[in-house]
Amino acid sequence: MTTILPEGEDLRKATQWITEERSACLQKTVKELIEGACLKFDLSPLDAEFVERLVREKLFT
Repeated sequence: MTTILPEGEDLRKATQWITEERSACLQKTVKELIEGACLKFDLSPLDAEFVERLVREKLFT
């Protein structure tokens, strides 16, 4: 059964998941983590692009 999340909740969960996975799996690339989050949280292409920018800024600044 699918649950309906409030707008933006899937983005928050995706970025949190990427951060946690990054700590646990250091061998995974940022691209692999973003792709995994997109599949896991069923992100739209626009949401995926936003998450990618956000994560890259967070990880590389």
